[in-house]
Amino acid sequence: MPKTHKSSPPKTPTTKANRARRRRLLSALRDAVKKEKAERAERHAGIRQAPRAGKPRTRRPSRR
Repeated sequence: MPKTHKSSPPKTPTTKANRARRRRLLSALRDAVKKEKAERAERHAGIRQAPRAGKPRTRRPSRR
């Protein structure tokens, strides 16, 4: 005899509010991380474009 799925309980306003709040917090966190990554990439790009002090960077042969 195949098993039937149990229906989920009705959604209360409290659970709805909690889910909405969690969704908002997670999206804000994702946005913050995205922004931080973009700033970090920008900073690193700026560092790389600056000329190196001292001897120039040379290509070293692979050790293998």
